[in-house]
Amino acid sequence: MKKHIINNLHTIQKRIQTACHKSNRNPEEVRLLLATKTVSPDRIQIAIDEGFSLIGENKVQELKQKASTISVAKPEIHFIGHLQTNKIKEVLKWAHCIESVDRISLAQKLHNRLALDNKTLDIFVQVNTSGEKSKFGVSPENAIPLLKEISQFETLNIKGLMTIGLLSTKSEEVRKCFKTLKTIQEQVNASAIPNIKIEELSMGMSGDLEIAIEEGATIIRVGTAIFGEREYPDTYYWNEQKTII
Repeated sequence: MKKHIINNLHTIQKRIQTACHKSNRNPEEVRLLLATKTVSPDRIQIAIDEGFSLIGENKVQELKQKASTISVAKPEIHFIGHLQTNKIKEVLKWAHCIESVDRISLAQKLHNRLALDNKTLDIFVQVNTSGEKSKFGVSPENAIPLLKEISQFETLNIKGLMTIGLLSTKSEEVRKCFKTLKTIQEQVNASAIPNIKIEELSMGMSGDLEIAIEEGATIIRVGTAIFGEREYPDTYYWNEQKTII
């Protein structure tokens, strides 16, 4: 198991490096986020021991269970799943960043909790660039208005944008999603909105990471291609139909 995971890690890292060179980008600009849903702590530990310590979790309960058992000088943990407001207190105990902020009500409640604890938090705003009704995320046309609203909360550091690209074999359709996110980043940064500077684009997974890098990704999220097939289907962990609370 250990050798298999290590080989997979370096295969993905090599793909990232090759894509960066082809795009005339510095490979150090692109980080590999380990999407660890359903992955046991011992397998995550193998990756961490190899120097890969950026971790992304989808479910608060799993985050809680794993974060307390992983042995490392504090891995960087991002929450990348849909976050219900009744889970905020728990997720804030472990996450260094929430990549899936997609509505003002969530931002308001995050701010309230953080203010109570006298803390700040890095966040990304999730954008639904594919237009699929099954996916969470603010629509592209409403992304900048949402960012402006969130910027009023001094506890929230808006660091990036996140999207889940279209799951398609048509590369140009997938590319459109990533181009859309990049365009929003450029528009926001050109506008010099107070308290906002979009430095990160979290987009691209194992099947489309090369396209994402070509379009400006700074974080690539990969899970199955490193840790192997999961016991449950993705729909169990990306429950996109759940009522927003």
